[in-house]
Amino acid sequence: QVQLVESGGGLVQAGGSLRLSCAASGTIFSANSMNWYRQAPGKQRELVATITRGGSTNYADSVKGRFTISRDNAKNVVNLQMNSLKPEDTAVYYCNFVTLLHNYWGQGTQVTVSS
Repeated sequence: QVQLVESGGGLVQAGGSLRLSCAASGTIFSANSMNWYRQAPGKQRELVATITRGGSTNYADSVKGRFTISRDNAKNVVNLQMNSLKPEDTAVYYCNFVTLLHNYWGQGTQVTVSS
């Protein structure tokens, strides 16, 4: 049974930084894409950042220039470096691994940015 375990969330002041990490327990063969989503209270879950197996990245407009996604294919780990955080970044952040056959989700980690 594969589980994704996130870490690194917490409370930070506006302008600060956090680094989220997500690691798979168990074996995942060739995750095609690794993604970070977030969901704020009363809002739909939104895609924040994506990184393909080859290293191509894509970001939501709201986080471009502030967030950086990276991955370690050998360790099945994906990270999200979040800089210049804003109160509107407050949400539960979820990691997501997509393979040919499966779609795995983490349990979520809370990020709270105070003004």
